[in-house]
Amino acid sequence: MKQSTPAAEDYLKTIYGHTEWQPEPITPSVLAARLGIAPSSVTEMVKKLAASGLLRHVPYGPLTLTPAGLLAATAVVRRHRLIETWLVRDMGYHWDEVHEEAEILEHSISDRLLDAMDARLDRPAHDPHGDPIPAADGSVAREPAILLAQATAGHSGRVLRISDRDSAILRDLAADSIGPGSALTVIEPPGTTNLLCVRLPDGQIRQLSPAAAGLIWVSA
Repeated sequence: MKQSTPAAEDYLKTIYGHTEWQPEPITPSVLAARLGIAPSSVTEMVKKLAASGLLRHVPYGPLTLTPAGLLAATAVVRRHRLIETWLVRDMGYHWDEVHEEAEILEHSISDRLLDAMDARLDRPAHDPHGDPIPAADGSVAREPAILLAQATAGHSGRVLRISDRDSAILRDLAADSIGPGSALTVIEPPGTTNLLCVRLPDGQIRQLSPAAAGLIWVSA
């Protein structure tokens, strides 16, 4: 990754993130939508990454990372998540404020500074949103999880991860005392509402929108 560009790193990180919590591989059209760029631009970069041995791709088919591509992708993810953790723990940021900052810093931080940051933070295993932080060798420890929106009534589990895709939802969940590590029990939604109701350990009930429930992963 020493010779890679920020754009290439963004591609690899996005491809990795797409399959981190679900099994379906990403397609070029979905990748273009995620990155907010033209499909033609994706086609050119995919060709370059494939030629570099980082991607496997057949025309009009899904994209998969090679072992070298996976190692390169986890290196970017590691930088991003360690930076987010540092911003929250040491710099006073809230968990809904760190993603954009990390997007910028992840492309410029040196390996030496990253290792010092990791040591200062006491080698954290997860970022503020519960996402696992890959080790320096690319290995990742991940607990089996299910999407809260797909959990059945009566399911009890700990919140393992909350996507940082929507900052407003992160703020709402924080106000409801829901975050990584929170214990939840799914209960039947009242009446005909489409809100998902969960019970906290103290007996309080929280109603979550479909959008919020679709961003939360709980232990399986």
